[in-house]
Amino acid sequence: MNKAMPDINKGIVDGDNEYNEAVELVNNKNFYKSMEKAESAGDNYNKSKNRLLEIRGNFSSEVNSVHKDYINTLIDEVEYKLKAVDLLKEAIECFEVNSNYTGSNYGFEANDAMNQAVEYQNQRDIIVRDNQNLFKQSFGI
Repeated sequence: MNKAMPDINKGIVDGDNEYNEAVELVNNKNFYKSMEKAESAGDNYNKSKNRLLEIRGNFSSEVNSVHKDYINTLIDEVEYKLKAVDLLKEAIECFEVNSNYTGSNYGFEANDAMNQAVEYQNQRDIIVRDNQNLFKQSFGI
């Protein structure tokens, strides 16, 4: 678990950056590039999610409940980010064919999903804050 966390975190950060770039590109009506960034964000989130699911699948009795809560919260966060990516891609496809009303609705839903993800990210930050010594020793966070 400890060795995987830097790669998992990097995938999430890279996914976040690409998602934000995709949104900016949509706003600038660069739909092709936006779709590329959204797909790349989804790839990064999926890689992180798969690693997290692998970690969760290998939990042993020695893994404490704080680490379990952290991993489960992180999985929930990534799942909402993946949902946001899928909705953003739907929005892009609608904008490409000038279905702006439907595209905007998908965009609002993507924003809502990302806001849910941020709530899980905030929960994760609280878990780390309340257990700083445990996370410094384990994850180097």
